[in-house]
Amino acid sequence: MRNSVIYQEILQEGRLEGRLEAKLEGKQEAKEEIALNLLRIGLSLEQVVQVTGLSLEKIQSL
Repeated sequence: MRNSVIYQEILQEGRLEGRLEAKLEGKQEAKEEIALNLLRIGLSLEQVVQVTGLSLEKIQSL
């Protein structure tokens, strides 16, 4: 029975980690989309870096 409880705890922790990872990926994708939109309206790379918090290298690769 103790093994079953430990197994359930491990499964729950894995699910939580998976959800957190997905949430972080979604936030990153949103930042990248915002960066592209800012570039399209004419903001400079430096301005986009400041607004989004993304690295210059990441923005240049979009």
